[in-house]
Amino acid sequence: MIKIENVSTVGWEPAIRGARNPMNSWDKSDSWFVEEYSDHGRRFCGHKITPGYSNQELFMNPELRELIRADIEYAYEHATIRTGGTGCIYIGPNDLKLLTNLAKAGSDEAKFRRMIVVYLDVTAPMYWWKEADTYKVGTVRDSCSTMHKIADKEFTLEDFSWEQLLNNGCDLFELQWGKDCSTKVQPQHFLIQYIIPVLNICREKYLETKDKKYWWQMIQLLPSSYNQRATLMLNYEVLANMYHARKNHKLDEWREFCEWIETLPYAKELIICPTINDMPISPLLDPARASGGDR
Repeated sequence: MIKIENVSTVGWEPAIRGARNPMNSWDKSDSWFVEEYSDHGRRFCGHKITPGYSNQELFMNPELRELIRADIEYAYEHATIRTGGTGCIYIGPNDLKLLTNLAKAGSDEAKFRRMIVVYLDVTAPMYWWKEADTYKVGTVRDSCSTMHKIADKEFTLEDFSWEQLLNNGCDLFELQWGKDCSTKVQPQHFLIQYIIPVLNICREKYLETKDKKYWWQMIQLLPSSYNQRATLMLNYEVLANMYHARKNHKLDEWREFCEWIETLPYAKELIICPTINDMPISPLLDPARASGGDR
Protein backbone atom coordinates (compact mmCIF):
# COMPACT_ATOMS: atom_id res chain seq x y z
CA MET A 1 0.00 0.00 0.00
CA ILE A 2 1.21 3.49 -0.81
CA LYS A 3 -0.67 6.75 -0.39
CA ILE A 4 0.51 10.04 -1.92
CA GLU A 5 -1.09 13.36 -1.04
CA ASN A 6 -0.48 17.12 -0.59
CA VAL A 7 1.56 17.38 -3.79
CA SER A 8 2.97 20.72 -4.95
CA THR A 9 5.62 21.70 -7.50
CA VAL A 10 7.69 24.89 -7.37
CA GLY A 11 10.68 26.39 -9.16
CA TRP A 12 9.38 26.55 -12.71
CA GLU A 13 10.35 30.17 -13.29
CA PRO A 14 14.02 29.89 -12.20
CA ALA A 15 14.27 26.56 -14.05
CA ILE A 16 13.17 28.13 -17.33
CA ARG A 17 15.30 31.23 -16.76
CA GLY A 18 18.32 29.05 -16.05
CA ALA A 19 17.71 26.88 -19.10
CA ARG A 20 17.85 29.99 -21.28
CA ASN A 21 21.00 31.42 -19.68
CA PRO A 22 23.58 29.52 -21.81
CA MET A 23 22.34 31.12 -25.05
CA ASN A 24 21.09 34.42 -23.53
CA SER A 25 17.73 33.61 -25.13
CA TRP A 26 15.42 35.04 -22.48
CA ASP A 27 13.62 37.14 -25.10
CA LYS A 28 12.39 33.90 -26.73
CA SER A 29 10.62 32.76 -23.57
CA ASP A 30 6.85 32.54 -24.01
CA SER A 31 5.75 31.24 -20.60
CA TRP A 32 3.47 33.20 -18.29
CA PHE A 33 3.53 33.18 -14.50
CA VAL A 34 0.09 34.37 -13.43
CA GLU A 35 -0.31 35.64 -9.88
CA GLU A 36 -4.01 36.49 -10.24
CA TYR A 37 -6.80 36.20 -12.78
CA SER A 38 -10.26 36.82 -11.36
CA ASP A 39 -13.53 38.69 -11.73
CA HIS A 40 -13.81 37.63 -15.39
CA GLY A 41 -10.50 39.23 -16.24
CA ARG A 42 -11.13 42.54 -14.51
CA ARG A 43 -8.40 41.68 -12.05
CA PHE A 44 -5.23 40.18 -13.47
CA CYS A 45 -1.55 40.11 -12.68
CA GLY A 46 1.24 38.13 -14.28
CA HIS A 47 4.73 38.30 -15.69
CA LYS A 48 7.19 36.68 -18.09
CA ILE A 49 10.94 36.23 -17.75
CA THR A 50 11.53 38.31 -20.88
CA PRO A 51 13.71 41.33 -19.91
CA GLY A 52 11.64 44.49 -19.51
CA TYR A 53 8.37 42.55 -19.41
CA SER A 54 7.25 43.52 -15.92
CA ASN A 55 3.84 44.58 -14.73
CA GLN A 56 5.03 47.84 -13.22
CA GLU A 57 6.42 49.14 -16.52
CA LEU A 58 4.05 47.69 -19.10
CA PHE A 59 0.77 48.00 -17.23
CA MET A 60 1.23 51.77 -17.20
CA ASN A 61 0.93 51.74 -20.98
CA PRO A 62 -2.81 51.75 -21.88
CA GLU A 63 -2.12 50.37 -25.36
CA LEU A 64 -0.32 47.33 -23.98
CA ARG A 65 -2.58 46.68 -21.02
CA GLU A 66 -5.33 45.05 -23.10
CA LEU A 67 -2.78 42.91 -24.95
CA ILE A 68 -1.32 41.76 -21.65
CA ARG A 69 -4.79 40.99 -20.31
CA ALA A 70 -5.51 38.86 -23.40
CA ASP A 71 -2.19 37.01 -22.98
CA ILE A 72 -2.87 36.33 -19.31
CA GLU A 73 -6.41 35.17 -20.09
CA TYR A 74 -5.05 32.70 -22.65
CA ALA A 75 -2.38 31.53 -20.22
CA TYR A 76 -4.94 31.06 -17.45
CA GLU A 77 -7.26 29.03 -19.66
CA HIS A 78 -4.50 26.77 -21.00
CA ALA A 79 -2.26 26.44 -17.94
CA THR A 80 -1.60 22.94 -16.58
CA ILE A 81 0.05 24.07 -13.33
CA ARG A 82 -2.11 25.69 -10.66
CA THR A 83 -0.31 27.57 -7.90
CA GLY A 84 -3.15 28.20 -5.46
CA GLY A 85 -5.97 30.73 -5.54
CA THR A 86 -6.29 32.04 -9.09
CA GLY A 87 -2.58 31.74 -9.83
CA CYS A 88 -1.15 29.45 -12.49
CA ILE A 89 1.86 28.75 -14.68
CA TYR A 90 1.59 28.43 -18.45
CA ILE A 91 4.61 26.88 -20.18
CA GLY A 92 4.73 28.24 -23.71
CA PRO A 93 5.61 26.08 -26.75
CA ASN A 94 9.03 27.71 -27.19
CA ASP A 95 10.03 27.03 -23.60
CA LEU A 96 8.57 23.53 -23.62
CA LYS A 97 10.51 22.64 -26.77
CA LEU A 98 13.74 23.87 -25.17
CA LEU A 99 13.15 21.98 -21.92
CA THR A 100 12.17 18.81 -23.79
CA ASN A 101 15.30 18.88 -25.92
CA LEU A 102 17.49 19.41 -22.87
CA ALA A 103 15.77 16.54 -21.04
CA LYS A 104 16.33 14.22 -24.00
CA ALA A 105 20.03 15.15 -24.00
CA GLY A 106 20.48 13.58 -20.56
CA SER A 107 21.14 14.76 -17.01
CA ASP A 108 24.24 16.82 -17.89
CA GLU A 109 22.18 19.11 -20.11
CA ALA A 110 18.94 18.86 -18.13
CA LYS A 111 20.24 20.70 -15.07
CA PHE A 112 16.98 22.66 -14.99
CA ARG A 113 15.22 19.52 -13.70
CA ARG A 114 17.06 19.85 -10.41
CA MET A 115 15.42 23.27 -9.94
CA ILE A 116 11.84 21.95 -10.25
CA VAL A 117 11.06 20.84 -6.71
CA VAL A 118 8.19 18.55 -5.69
CA TYR A 119 6.79 18.37 -2.17
CA LEU A 120 4.53 15.47 -1.16
CA ASP A 121 3.35 13.38 1.76
CA VAL A 122 3.82 9.62 1.41
CA THR A 123 2.41 6.85 3.57
CA ALA A 124 4.08 3.53 2.74
CA PRO A 125 5.36 0.35 4.42
CA MET A 126 8.83 0.36 5.89
CA TYR A 127 10.02 -2.19 3.31
CA TRP A 128 9.35 0.47 0.64
CA TRP A 129 11.06 3.24 2.62
CA LYS A 130 14.22 1.14 2.88
CA GLU A 131 14.49 1.20 -0.91
CA ALA A 132 13.35 4.81 -1.29
CA ASP A 133 16.21 5.88 0.99
CA THR A 134 18.59 4.83 -1.78
CA TYR A 135 17.93 8.26 -3.28
CA LYS A 136 19.79 10.69 -1.04
CA VAL A 137 21.14 13.42 -3.33
CA GLY A 138 18.67 16.26 -3.88
CA THR A 139 16.08 14.82 -1.48
CA VAL A 140 14.81 15.56 2.02
CA ARG A 141 12.67 13.23 4.14
CA ASP A 142 10.94 14.29 7.36
CA SER A 143 9.21 11.24 8.86
CA CYS A 144 6.79 10.47 11.63
CA SER A 145 8.89 9.06 14.45
CA THR A 146 8.51 5.38 15.28
CA MET A 147 11.01 5.78 18.11
CA HIS A 148 9.01 8.51 19.86
CA LYS A 149 5.42 7.73 18.90
CA ILE A 150 5.16 3.97 18.54
CA ALA A 151 3.06 3.64 21.70
CA ASP A 152 0.76 6.61 21.05
CA LYS A 153 -2.08 4.58 19.53
CA GLU A 154 -3.34 1.04 19.51
CA PHE A 155 -2.08 -1.11 16.64
CA THR A 156 -4.77 -2.01 14.11
CA LEU A 157 -4.79 -3.85 10.79
CA GLU A 158 -4.95 -0.51 8.95
CA ASP A 159 -1.47 0.33 10.26
CA PHE A 160 0.04 -2.36 8.02
CA SER A 161 0.27 -3.18 4.32
CA TRP A 162 -1.32 -6.61 4.28
CA GLU A 163 -3.15 -6.78 0.93
CA GLN A 164 -0.78 -9.45 -0.45
CA LEU A 165 -0.94 -11.73 2.60
CA LEU A 166 -2.57 -15.09 1.87
CA ASN A 167 -5.91 -15.65 3.57
CA ASN A 168 -7.62 -18.59 1.89
CA GLY A 169 -7.99 -22.12 3.19
CA CYS A 170 -5.67 -23.59 0.58
CA ASP A 171 -2.63 -21.71 1.91
CA LEU A 172 -2.09 -23.01 5.42
CA PHE A 173 1.36 -23.10 6.96
CA GLU A 174 2.11 -25.53 9.77
CA LEU A 175 4.00 -24.11 12.74
CA GLN A 176 5.73 -26.64 14.98
CA TRP A 177 5.64 -25.44 18.62
CA GLY A 178 7.17 -28.53 20.13
CA LYS A 179 7.78 -32.22 19.55
CA ASP A 180 4.09 -33.09 19.42
CA CYS A 181 2.48 -29.66 19.16
CA SER A 182 1.75 -27.75 15.96
CA THR A 183 -0.84 -25.44 14.48
CA LYS A 184 -1.81 -24.35 11.00
CA VAL A 185 -2.10 -20.67 10.21
CA GLN A 186 -2.62 -18.37 7.26
CA PRO A 187 -0.24 -15.39 6.91
CA GLN A 188 -2.99 -12.77 7.15
CA HIS A 189 -4.52 -14.44 10.20
CA PHE A 190 -1.07 -14.70 11.79
CA LEU A 191 -0.76 -10.90 11.56
CA ILE A 192 -4.25 -10.39 12.96
CA GLN A 193 -4.26 -13.10 15.66
CA TYR A 194 -0.66 -13.04 16.86
CA ILE A 195 1.50 -10.10 15.81
CA ILE A 196 -0.96 -7.24 16.35
CA PRO A 197 -2.26 -8.58 19.72
CA VAL A 198 1.29 -9.11 21.03
CA LEU A 199 2.26 -5.59 19.97
CA ASN A 200 -0.78 -4.19 21.78
CA ILE A 201 0.00 -6.18 24.94
CA CYS A 202 3.53 -4.76 24.94
CA ARG A 203 2.13 -1.29 24.34
CA GLU A 204 -0.26 -1.55 27.27
CA LYS A 205 2.48 -2.80 29.58
CA TYR A 206 4.80 -0.01 28.48
CA LEU A 207 2.12 2.63 29.12
CA GLU A 208 1.39 1.13 32.53
CA THR A 209 4.95 0.64 33.74
CA LYS A 210 7.09 2.93 31.52
CA ASP A 211 9.53 0.03 31.53
CA LYS A 212 11.71 0.34 28.44
CA LYS A 213 11.92 -3.44 27.98
CA TYR A 214 8.34 -3.39 26.70
CA TRP A 215 9.19 -0.55 24.33
CA TRP A 216 11.99 -2.73 22.96
CA GLN A 217 9.49 -5.53 22.32
CA MET A 218 7.45 -3.24 20.06
CA ILE A 219 10.51 -1.92 18.23
CA GLN A 220 11.99 -5.34 17.52
CA LEU A 221 8.72 -7.15 16.80
CA LEU A 222 7.38 -4.47 14.45
CA PRO A 223 7.21 -6.00 10.93
CA SER A 224 8.47 -4.17 7.85
CA SER A 225 4.88 -4.05 6.58
CA TYR A 226 4.18 -1.31 9.14
CA ASN A 227 3.13 1.89 7.36
CA GLN A 228 5.07 5.09 8.00
CA ARG A 229 4.22 8.62 6.88
CA ALA A 230 6.78 11.17 5.75
CA THR A 231 6.97 14.49 3.94
CA LEU A 232 9.38 14.39 1.00
CA MET A 233 11.17 17.03 -1.01
CA LEU A 234 12.23 15.68 -4.41
CA ASN A 235 13.04 17.22 -7.77
CA TYR A 236 12.42 16.30 -11.39
CA GLU A 237 15.95 14.93 -11.84
CA VAL A 238 15.56 12.53 -8.90
CA LEU A 239 12.08 11.57 -10.10
CA ALA A 240 13.47 10.79 -13.56
CA ASN A 241 16.05 8.47 -11.99
CA MET A 242 13.37 6.82 -9.85
CA TYR A 243 10.98 6.38 -12.76
CA HIS A 244 13.40 4.73 -15.16
CA ALA A 245 14.92 2.51 -12.47
CA ARG A 246 11.70 1.42 -10.72
CA LYS A 247 8.85 1.48 -13.24
CA ASN A 248 8.97 -2.32 -13.68
CA HIS A 249 9.86 -3.16 -10.07
CA LYS A 250 8.32 -6.24 -8.47
CA LEU A 251 6.91 -4.17 -5.59
CA ASP A 252 3.41 -2.85 -6.29
CA GLU A 253 4.28 0.28 -4.33
CA TRP A 254 7.05 1.22 -6.76
CA ARG A 255 4.84 0.70 -9.79
CA GLU A 256 2.11 2.83 -8.19
CA PHE A 257 4.69 5.49 -7.33
CA CYS A 258 5.84 5.57 -10.96
CA GLU A 259 2.23 5.86 -12.12
CA TRP A 260 1.91 8.90 -9.84
CA ILE A 261 5.07 10.40 -11.38
CA GLU A 262 3.33 10.19 -14.77
CA THR A 263 0.61 12.56 -13.47
CA LEU A 264 3.03 15.40 -12.63
CA PRO A 265 3.03 18.52 -14.82
CA TYR A 266 4.88 17.87 -18.09
CA ALA A 267 6.13 14.51 -16.80
CA LYS A 268 5.82 12.97 -20.26
CA GLU A 269 8.14 15.57 -21.78
CA LEU A 270 10.59 16.16 -18.94
CA ILE A 271 10.72 12.95 -16.85
CA ILE A 272 9.51 9.99 -18.89
CA CYS A 273 11.06 11.16 -22.16
CA PRO A 274 13.84 8.91 -23.50
CA THR A 275 17.34 10.28 -23.21
CA ILE A 276 19.96 10.09 -25.94
CA ASN A 277 21.36 6.95 -24.30
CA ASP A 278 17.93 5.29 -24.51
CA MET A 279 17.44 6.00 -28.21
CA PRO A 280 18.35 3.51 -30.94
CA ILE A 281 21.57 4.32 -32.75
CA SER A 282 23.30 3.02 -35.84
CA PRO A 283 26.15 0.52 -35.21
CA LEU A 284 28.22 2.62 -37.64
CA LEU A 285 28.00 5.64 -35.32
CA ASP A 286 28.61 3.87 -32.01
CA PRO A 287 29.35 0.13 -32.24
CA ALA A 288 29.81 -0.21 -28.46
CA ARG A 289 26.37 1.20 -27.66
CA ALA A 290 24.67 -0.72 -30.44
CA SER A 291 26.17 -4.00 -29.24
CA GLY A 292 25.47 -3.31 -25.56
CA GLY A 293 29.18 -3.09 -24.75
CA ASP A 294 31.06 -0.56 -22.65
CA ARG A 295 29.86 3.03 -23.00
